[in-house]
Amino acid sequence: QVRVKESGGGSVQAGGSLRLSCVVSGWKYSTYCVGWFRQAPGKEREGVAVIDSDGRTTYADSVKGRFTIAQDKAKNTLYLKMNSLKPEGTAMYYCATDVINYGLGPGYRYWGQGTQVTVSS
Repeated sequence: QVRVKESGGGSVQAGGSLRLSCVVSGWKYSTYCVGWFRQAPGKEREGVAVIDSDGRTTYADSVKGRFTIAQDKAKNTLYLKMNSLKPEGTAMYYCATDVINYGLGPGYRYWGQGTQVTVSS
């Protein structure tokens, strides 16, 4: 059974930084894509950044140059380092994974419960 668990959310002032972590357990395949998504109140869920098993990354335009996605395969852990955070970055951040690379789209089968990020101005 695949389990996805996020951590690292919190409250930060605009311009600050946070690092999110996501542990995926029960994964049996060598090929995968895993990434971060976020949903702000009253808005649709959107893709933030994804990385596949070959290390290829895709970022949303809104976070390019500020956010960095990385993985530690030995620890089955995904990270999202967020710098220069903006108030519009306030959202629930979710980690998701699947065998297929859906890019920044919502098609991934396995999702975590999310971790809240709040950015104050």
